[in-house]
Amino acid sequence: MSAPAPTSHHTSLLHLPRRPFGPRRPSHTRLRCLASLAPSSSGQGTSSSPAPDNPNHLIQTLCANGRLSRAAALLQGLPAPTQRTYESLLLAAARAGDAALAAAVHRRLEADPVFRSDAFLSTRLIDAYAALRELRAARQVFDEAPEKNIFVWNAMLKALALADHGEEAVELLADMGRLGVPVDSYSYAHGFKACIAASASHEAASARIREMHGHSIRRCYSSHTHVATTLIDCYAKLGMVNYAEQVFASMPERNWNFSKRLMASDADLVPNSITIISVLHACAGVNALGQGKVLHAYILRRGFDSLVSVLNALMAMYMKCGCLEVGRNIFDWIGRRRNVVSWNALISGYGMHGFGRESVKLFEEMIKEGISPNIITFVSVIGACSHAGLVDEGKRLFESMREHNVTPRAEHYACMVDLLGRAGHLDEAVELIQSMHIEPSPQVWGSLLGACRIHGHVEYAEMACSHLFDLEPRNAGNYVLLADIYARAKLPIQADVLKELIEDHALEKVPGCSWMEVKKKLYSFVSVDSNNPQAEELQALIGEFVAQMKNEGYVPDTGSVLYDIEEVEKERILLGHSEKLAVAFGLINTGRGEIIRITKNLRLCEDCHSVTKFISKFTEREIVVRDVNRFHHFRDGICSCGDYW
Repeated sequence: MSAPAPTSHHTSLLHLPRRPFGPRRPSHTRLRCLASLAPSSSGQGTSSSPAPDNPNHLIQTLCANGRLSRAAALLQGLPAPTQRTYESLLLAAARAGDAALAAAVHRRLEADPVFRSDAFLSTRLIDAYAALRELRAARQVFDEAPEKNIFVWNAMLKALALADHGEEAVELLADMGRLGVPVDSYSYAHGFKACIAASASHEAASARIREMHGHSIRRCYSSHTHVATTLIDCYAKLGMVNYAEQVFASMPERNWNFSKRLMASDADLVPNSITIISVLHACAGVNALGQGKVLHAYILRRGFDSLVSVLNALMAMYMKCGCLEVGRNIFDWIGRRRNVVSWNALISGYGMHGFGRESVKLFEEMIKEGISPNIITFVSVIGACSHAGLVDEGKRLFESMREHNVTPRAEHYACMVDLLGRAGHLDEAVELIQSMHIEPSPQVWGSLLGACRIHGHVEYAEMACSHLFDLEPRNAGNYVLLADIYARAKLPIQADVLKELIEDHALEKVPGCSWMEVKKKLYSFVSVDSNNPQAEELQALIGEFVAQMKNEGYVPDTGSVLYDIEEVEKERILLGHSEKLAVAFGLINTGRGEIIRITKNLRLCEDCHSVTKFISKFTEREIVVRDVNRFHHFRDGICSCGDYW
């Protein structure tokens, strides 16, 4: 009997239970599950080839080798598929982007008297549909699942959160509370991401995140590593770096370098590899290079450098903190143990730093070594081509995806639209969107809008926003970008209409925020930060550089300031941009010869880019800025991006 879809009008997160939940699996289901684990009938349990009279093992092997058509054909005549067979088929369908196979497995499961009520396979089916961007089908599986344990709920919550269906995910989380389903650490991690996607404004997102954060503290989940690292990421994206730092500092595993835990000999106090990987991700998220180096030393001391998963995370941390050469050295040291995650991290790292051709070469080396690229590989390498303006290479790679059994998804189309649009091929970008076999996502239209902002194309910007305003009606950033495009095109009436819409609907743009680590402590800056005791001093220092630049012909780029105020006031606002404050703080508080490393939660603006180039030359300092898209290495008045970002 089908369970009705849960409805929700109230999304309070304050009444979530903690008692155990979920019926035990029937004994006949357990027997079929045990059959999945049994060795082949030939008696050679260690043999890699399945026995010819064991069709379940044959299907599993076919799935592992990517021969899905043959596996699907065998499934039709198989009298009693095991749980592992179903799982193998669903995992293979998700990897290959084969929605038809997932649907066929779904139909077979519905007709299977043993497994149609199996919670584990319901979870796997939801995961597969989510990976295939088939959210309606995933929701159908969830709604009709006779048994919903915490894993089924979390699978649906994760699917909604990752697809940016934030409001629906938050409602689902509230349903868990009303129906007596106990949340766990994974529920919180997915819930934090959903809060950002569901919120109409920066203020609303901040309030929701803080509410759920408090709830996780009361339930003793806030100290769980993956909960804390997700919180750090969410706070950083919202520009709330002080909150992110507080969470980072409160993590038990994070406090190793401030306590004796790092030196502990008690096995119960020594963190495991999963914890270390999570903390490395946290270091990378807030650009805490100093803390990352401490953890690197701990990894070597404790022998965790024998684990490829730890080395992959360590490599990614260094690259995301701006240390490309160190990351490459770790990759080379891994040697023949390298897997697809290792290659993806390196390809992505070179791409973020603007070395597109190196990323493409690495991709080709990866193929020669027999490593099959996956979805993330193509996002990374096509994105690298976009940052470097390698249009032909990017198009060739995109067209080669199906040769590697990878079906293009919305994120790949978004990368291609960004590649074409950034290079000025706007007509071709629009043609690609119109030819998509799937519905264009907000990321796809957002890439087109960003390209229109670079090239001042009003018509295509309006086309993109006509879709974005429907898909993301509360995303103030889209309105601001279009207003900026109108203003730069000398269309003040249209720009004023957009500004009125922003005010009438109380939309709030995520404030620009920059942060940097000095002596293992994080410092954050927001535009015209009156709360920072050094704000006036920092602005004064930037003002001195700007005055010198004006003597050399510099004209402040006030076009991005949409307020109807005098030009002098616009220039004053530019002086208070968070990136400039962070640069000034770095000059004052770091030693000569030390690299100034800054992270920005939004795209680096044109004026800050020009000023930072000048400061790097005038002060003979190297300045590295990581914005939301890529790295900028400023040295001797030149930026590594070649003014192409």
